[in-house]
Amino acid sequence: MVSATADTNIYISALNFSGHPSRFLELAEAGKISLAISDAIMTEIGKVLRGDTFAWPEAEIERAQRQIARFARHVEPVETVGVIQNDPPDNRILECAAAARSDYIVSGDDHLLRLKTFRDIPVVKVANFLALAAKHARGL
Repeated sequence: MVSATADTNIYISALNFSGHPSRFLELAEAGKISLAISDAIMTEIGKVLRGDTFAWPEAEIERAQRQIARFARHVEPVETVGVIQNDPPDNRILECAAAARSDYIVSGDDHLLRLKTFRDIPVVKVANFLALAAKHARGL
C-alpha cells in the first residue's frame, strides 16, 4: 500500500470543499492508502479551521480531528528540520514524512512543491498523487 504525509492545506481543502483533496481523504479513510499525521499537523488543522477564513465551531473542529485520527497513522517525529525558512510550519510536514517513512508528501503549498523531494520522498500535488496511487493499486 502506498503511504503519504499530507500538508495541512490538503486537509483544509478536503474538509471544506469537494475535489481531489476530498478524494484523497476518502481513500485514506477507506484504507486504500496509508496516511501519516503528527500532533503538529493536527494542531495546525485546528488552528486554520478556527481562524477567520473558516471560523468553524470548536465542536466541529474536534469532530473532524477525531475522524482523521481514526484512519490516519499517528507518528511522532524524532527530529526537527529547518529546510523551509519562509514558512516554518511547513517543516512539520517534512518531519512527519521522515518519521513515517512516507512514499510521498502531498501538498498544494509552493514552499514544499519547490523542494520536489525531501530525503528521497517526492513532493507531489494531490492530483498527481491520486494518479500514482491508482497505478500502484493496479500493480503498474
